[in-house]
Amino acid sequence: MGKIYEERPVKYVAGLLYKSGMEKALELLVPLMGDIDGRSEETDFSFTDYYGKEMGRGLKRVFVSFEKLQTPALLADIKTGTNKLELDSSKSGRRVFNIDPGYIDLSKLVVASTKDATYRVYVKNGIFAQGMLYFEDDSYRPWSWTYRDYKEDFSIRFFNATREIYRQQAEICRR
Repeated sequence: MGKIYEERPVKYVAGLLYKSGMEKALELLVPLMGDIDGRSEETDFSFTDYYGKEMGRGLKRVFVSFEKLQTPALLADIKTGTNKLELDSSKSGRRVFNIDPGYIDLSKLVVASTKDATYRVYVKNGIFAQGMLYFEDDSYRPWSWTYRDYKEDFSIRFFNATREIYRQQAEICRR
């Protein structure tokens, strides 16, 4: 029988899609997820038309990280909270922004979803967890199912830099 270890805190991140209103979305995220300590470069989101009908064309993508390390057990509650932020900020029944929360640890990036798939694991309250990236040979790497925008250089750079911040924070926590 394997030994059960106490969970280690993780560093929460979020991917935002928007046409405008990024700063408002970030402002709304702070009470839910804590102070933001990192932000990726903004890039055009041209990887799929999935969001086009609802949110329009010309979408942007940015990733952010949150300062406080927290339990991974909060993932479903945070996803439920970001869904509420999206709904409450909608205009004429259309989302102004999309928020995909997740977390990193030293070995992976996990992202929450409301949709089931063969590579997603049910967490609770209709929320699933998906391994999006894994860490190997000094860098995060994508799985075959990883979304295209998470495979891009700007994304990998951001998550690698965030992992290093997390590594330093986790070391301090272990002292």
